[in-house]
Amino acid sequence: MASDGKRSLDHMREGTKNGSSAASVSVIEPGPRVLHPPEWIAALSPEERTAMENKLKRKIDLRLFPMVILMYIMNYLDRNNIAAARLAGMEEDLNLVGDQYQTCVSILFVGYLLMQIPSNLFLNKLGKPATYLPTAMIIWGCISAATAGTQSFVGLLMCRFFLGFVEAAYFPGCLYYLSCWYTRKELGLRTAYLYSGSLISGAFSGLIAAGITGGMDGVRGLLAWRWLFIIEGSVTVFIAAMGYLIIPNFPRTTTWLSEQERGLAVWRLEEDVGMDDWVDSHQQSFMHGLKLAFIDIKTYVLMLLIFGIVAAGSVTNFFPTVVATLNYGKIQSLLLTAPPYILAVITAMANAWHADKTGERFLHIVIPLCFALAAFILAAATTSTGPRYLSMMLMVPSIYTSFVVALAWISNTLPRPPAKRATALALINAVSNASSIYASYMYPSSAGPRYVLAMSVNSAMVFVAICAALVLRIMLVRLNRQLDRGDDVEGVVNEGTVAAGQRGFRYKV
Repeated sequence: MASDGKRSLDHMREGTKNGSSAASVSVIEPGPRVLHPPEWIAALSPEERTAMENKLKRKIDLRLFPMVILMYIMNYLDRNNIAAARLAGMEEDLNLVGDQYQTCVSILFVGYLLMQIPSNLFLNKLGKPATYLPTAMIIWGCISAATAGTQSFVGLLMCRFFLGFVEAAYFPGCLYYLSCWYTRKELGLRTAYLYSGSLISGAFSGLIAAGITGGMDGVRGLLAWRWLFIIEGSVTVFIAAMGYLIIPNFPRTTTWLSEQERGLAVWRLEEDVGMDDWVDSHQQSFMHGLKLAFIDIKTYVLMLLIFGIVAAGSVTNFFPTVVATLNYGKIQSLLLTAPPYILAVITAMANAWHADKTGERFLHIVIPLCFALAAFILAAATTSTGPRYLSMMLMVPSIYTSFVVALAWISNTLPRPPAKRATALALINAVSNASSIYASYMYPSSAGPRYVLAMSVNSAMVFVAICAALVLRIMLVRLNRQLDRGDDVEGVVNEGTVAAGQRGFRYKV
């Protein structure tokens, strides 16, 4: 069967130099084409196809996700450990005054914003995530560890800027990477798998920080907050080195799968979007991808949706500070940050699983956002310990639960060509994270315990996100009706496959 798969794949796109012999070198001819399944896939019964595809997905999941989740845990941990370092005495030790701490938090997102689009386009062009992502991780791990050596505001500021600049490669790059391995219907749950890394990081960062703060302060003459950066940065570098050995490249080029498995992995993605993703050098170019992303109005509606969610979710950058206003001790405050994140892992996974099972996106985003809106209003309205911690238990899970499905909606809505998808993912993620620049100034200690301004802005941003989701749903429903009528829709192949009864591409709503 493997040899049959090879012949059918060669038949799909094979040319010969100067016309002719079996010994001629075959070349892949890129570009859109009428899709026909390989002969061996077409010959499978539905049950055989499902069994083979499920086996392939399990194999891909087991290879990709342990490492990409672990890498994202460290990405998030290295980015946000400054909040725990603040509780451990960093602010006093470096003599930070006024809004200098907030500036150090926000400057990371300046570097993060600047690098995302170039990084994703470079990854798409390079085509070697197995090399690119671990290399970026080693660099940011070194920068994170080096933060322990800072002695002033300027030193901390520079470390944070370059940390954001290098970390920008990972999250949008990984979203694009996953969209090259999974179909649109599978991306919701897989995005939740990935984002569970940040939630696990949020849950355990407080526990790790509590352990280091309680046990490492003064060891070898270093304060606990310096050990926090050294230990976490060193672990990052070690994990990145493992990444070189584990992370595969894209389905079409990886050597980790058998030829038959590669054929199925490639075909099911082409079948999903109704068009071949293998495109020519012009369509892969930086400028072509930028142009396609910028002229598509759906990019901007998605941008507004994600911006609203991320802006409201910026509270997580200061979550230890917010929890500390409950007036428990330093260690207890760090421990109390864990339960909201643990709950978020459960709700995000369950919501994403159901979104993929039903193929529905809008309600799986908006319903959690309604809970987030209630949580922010409650946090601003009361000073009682019980209701305020209840609001914290709601705000983190509800924001993240909606966010993972919203991220999957990007690739669902802008599936091809790859350069456009890579640009859109990076552009939307970059602009949305710009909100963290101003959000860093909304949580001064003097604004506690209610943080009325911050919670009010967060509530407004949630409302904006709900409105954007509604607008996008209306747009996509209209486009689907056009496709049902057989009308041309730019960038979409109405009947992408020749399989009997196939409806072709439709947007997920």
